[in-house]
Amino acid sequence: MSVHPPVPRTTTAAEGLPRWRFTVAEIDRMTELGIFLEDDRIELIGGEIVPMASKGRHHEILKTALTFFWVPRTPGDLVFSTETTFRLSVDTFLEPDFVFYPKAGGWAGLSADTARLVVEVSDSSLGYDLGRKSVLYAGFGIGELWVIDAVRMTTRIHRDPTPEGYRKTSDHAAGDRLVPEKIPEIAFALSELELH
Repeated sequence: MSVHPPVPRTTTAAEGLPRWRFTVAEIDRMTELGIFLEDDRIELIGGEIVPMASKGRHHEILKTALTFFWVPRTPGDLVFSTETTFRLSVDTFLEPDFVFYPKAGGWAGLSADTARLVVEVSDSSLGYDLGRKSVLYAGFGIGELWVIDAVRMTTRIHRDPTPEGYRKTSDHAAGDRLVPEKIPEIAFALSELELH
């Protein structure tokens, strides 16, 4: 009796060949039908389904600390969502760790135009978040993106988006005060956080 190895969930077999282009609405419908589970870690980029790297211990600890820090400090006219499906176009959604936006429009009003700050907390996905993903955010006009390295406790702040990427980036150590341009009330230094 032969035992077959499990079939991998991803493939590069169609490299260079045309692929089916999915829409956000189709992925939503597949999730409703149970083809994808609510907690499946995927993003949709230009119509292609991209699996996300699993979250490491450093990522979860830092994300929890940031949540506890930001909840009481977020201005009353804003809210933030964690790991939300951020629909950027008909065929693209990303899943940032945090996105801040106006409370008045609610989650339904969240768009590239209304996002005040997007934060990616990275450990295993750092190269992707600093590279391809930051270019995607810039291309959609996200005004400010932070990529926090949860292992080294450093932050790269991206500002001034263009279709090719961000014009301005700055790197910050754990003790540096990080101040969002549009939400100065939530400023902090990574070294101030209580990490458990």
